[in-house]
Amino acid sequence: MTFSREEHLWIPESDLEGMSVDTLAVRAGQIRTGQLEHSDAIFPTSSFVYGSAAQAAARFGGEEPGNIYSRFTNPTVQAFEARIAAMEGGEKAVATASGMAAILSTCMALLQSGDHVICSRGVFGTTNVLFQKYMARFGVETSFVSLTDLDAWRDAVRPQTRMLFIETPSNPLCEVADMAALSELSKANDALFVVDNCFCTPVLQRPLEQGADLIIHSATKYLDGQGRCVGGVVVGPAKYLDEIYGFLRSAGPTMSPFNAWVFQKGLETLPIRMRAHCNNALELAEWLEGQPAVAKVYYAGLESHPQHELAKKQQDGFGGVLSFQVQGGREEAWRFIDATRMISITANLGDVKTTITHPATTTHGRLSPEDKAKAGITENLIRLSVGIEAIDDLKIDLIRGFQALKD
Repeated sequence: MTFSREEHLWIPESDLEGMSVDTLAVRAGQIRTGQLEHSDAIFPTSSFVYGSAAQAAARFGGEEPGNIYSRFTNPTVQAFEARIAAMEGGEKAVATASGMAAILSTCMALLQSGDHVICSRGVFGTTNVLFQKYMARFGVETSFVSLTDLDAWRDAVRPQTRMLFIETPSNPLCEVADMAALSELSKANDALFVVDNCFCTPVLQRPLEQGADLIIHSATKYLDGQGRCVGGVVVGPAKYLDEIYGFLRSAGPTMSPFNAWVFQKGLETLPIRMRAHCNNALELAEWLEGQPAVAKVYYAGLESHPQHELAKKQQDGFGGVLSFQVQGGREEAWRFIDATRMISITANLGDVKTTITHPATTTHGRLSPEDKAKAGITENLIRLSVGIEAIDDLKIDLIRGFQALKD
């Protein structure tokens, strides 16, 4: 059959099979309208019209595919979903209003009262609160264990265990999970293995290829990359994503068309950005290890990191986030942070602009002192999300922090 450009308003999925993540980031999921626009279109509409009452009934009844209402059917959102699904190697994706909405929607769609979850202890603080406080109200119990202690994971399994949930690398200590081992454990116990891939993105790590059942992203972070919008997405097999989609359609924590358009454009530069983040972060981590005022550096790209070899095996790069402990406590950590001038003091990460924060009082501030201690969130810990500025300029700004510790 002869291919005709005039008959194809988008690239057929079959033509994208086998292409690299760099190409998929630019070309997958593009839907062109009859105007044949080169850049992705945006559809900022709440509803869609029908040719007849019969067609409307068929759409609402599920007898005819097509757009109905932007809470659950919008071409811009669908285009973003198709692109990130292709990049992760997933069958389907469902976009949500935030990363936390992605986690909540997954739990509400696939768990029920009486179920048990095992979650790695070193997750984002709000993820911990969601499981520990709010899912518990619906009868879902959660056990928190060390991400890297496989015996603890095995010991935590119960007959009611239905989900293993991890972030790898972890936030903020950059611990790395053995995904193959956890996948084997989940399958042996008929539980879902869910991986938050926010830190690595599909450019550096594809958990579905390593045994995960579902991938979750806070699109707010690297998928956007410029701190413009809040959003989330879940990727995986249709049998799970259809359930999650059903929850979104009814409950409504869905992504807006504008945000989806921003994220879709962000994906186009994701491979280039991630490599720049990795290069800067590795050089800063090595530099920080040599500073007398630094007690410890947490970054999987360092040979001193306990899971360095595992990270090399599972990842195509070590990411843009690192943490380090300064000598002292909260006072010294705050003094260091406040002395910087260029680096942004904000808890967001994944931005082209480098950010700095004090996890114990920001991202993990709602955890109890006991939970902070178990997660390794000390008062002298500082997290850097390394951007793509010139590395020498970043060092100059961090030197201001070290100088403040001497004054």
